[in-house]
Amino acid sequence: MAFAKLNDEFEKRNVKLLGNSIDSIYSHIGWVQSIKANWDVEIPFPIIADLDMKVAKKFGMLHEASSDTAAVRAVFVIDPERKLRAMIYYPLNVGRNMDEVLRLVDALQAADQHGVACPANWRPGDEAIVPPPATVADAKARLASEEYEVTDWYFAKRSL
Repeated sequence: MAFAKLNDEFEKRNVKLLGNSIDSIYSHIGWVQSIKANWDVEIPFPIIADLDMKVAKKFGMLHEASSDTAAVRAVFVIDPERKLRAMIYYPLNVGRNMDEVLRLVDALQAADQHGVACPANWRPGDEAIVPPPATVADAKARLASEEYEVTDWYFAKRSL
């Protein structure tokens, strides 16, 4: 339900959502209808009926410590080239952090677009870490540049 409520935010970031559940399609239909009836929330993305648990097993969503018949809550970020970029697992009794999922998507997109690394707790508008210089000349140029906030020749941040 939380992903559905934020679907517009994901669409702004060009993210396509896809659910996976080890329940049947009939359970999904009932679940989607119940959410609409009780909370007035539409589920605008498809949900995979993974009854044989092939997808859940392939993505490591069955954790023995939790259950061997129920998938843990997980988030996978797969980029347009179909590369798995991030995965987050939550215990069955803990919900996902939507702010963190959006922050993660923003950070991955910023890192890809600008060739930087986003530090802990980075948010859009914050400075990002630039790769270290490859040569002594590059290091000297960086130290003299006003484009960067330089801590030392190998560590610098800049606005995006």
